Amino acid sequence: MTAGYRRQLYRDDAVVLRVQKLGESDRIVTLLTRRHGRLRAVARGVRRTSSRFGARLEPFGHIDLQLAGSPEGVGSPLHSVSQVEAVSLYGKSLLSDYPRYTAASAICETAERLTPVEREPALRLFQLTLGAFKALAAGEHSGGLVLDAYLLRAMAFAGWAPAVTECAVCGTPGQHAAFSVPAGGAVCPDCRPPGAAHPSPATLGLMSALSSGDWAVADHTEPSVRRECSGLVAAHLQWHMERALRSLPLVDRRELNS
Repeated sequence: MTAGYRRQLYRDDAVVLRVQKLGESDRIVTLLTRRHGRLRAVARGVRRTSSRFGARLEPFGHIDLQLAGSPEGVGSPLHSVSQVEAVSLYGKSLLSDYPRYTAASAICETAERLTPVEREPALRLFQLTLGAFKALAAGEHSGGLVLDAYLLRAMAFAGWAPAVTECAVCGTPGQHAAFSVPAGGAVCPDCRPPGAAHPSPATLGLMSALSSGDWAVADHTEPSVRRECSGLVAAHLQWHMERALRSLPLVDRRELNS
């Protein structure tokens, strides 16, 4: 511990991305906070049946909490949870719906991967992640569509948004017939590289609708269009991350066939 350093108390609200066992009764909780970015904190005794707030520290929950540690990163990288209040515990509804649970898991992994530096503020990503959990819990849209909308907007946060309404190479406006992940998205005939995919116009239209939040269009797309869109979104995301998301192949998209 740094000489003269004393752990300070501060409050923030957060979404819970991941929990890990620590010892016999503790947990390490990975949080995406509103003001302090991603951080990890030790929640002591929460695995005991007598714990007052163990149920509030489950994945997908929106919580208000008091932390002991340094928001500036002085001293130990692990904070301690001293108080937790539930705002909305979305995990309760998602645990009983496997397709939405797997979509939420992929959202958590994406949020964690897009915040590689702890304590670096990421307000836009926090709001995006919280909004995705709310949408999944509400059940008004397909879980697969909510996930793909999240991934597209998360890539925009990271600076990787695929070009859809213009050529990714030369910027020529219009809905082009080819899509190349290495090139950055849709490409015109002059810029189309070898091996480019040729998605249907409806697929590119769905990608545009999900990026802009046009659910009136997105909700009325065909299952085949959604599957093709999901494939392009996943390929584009993992190309830029340079590593596969472990949770993405596990996403259950059976509702797309209903």
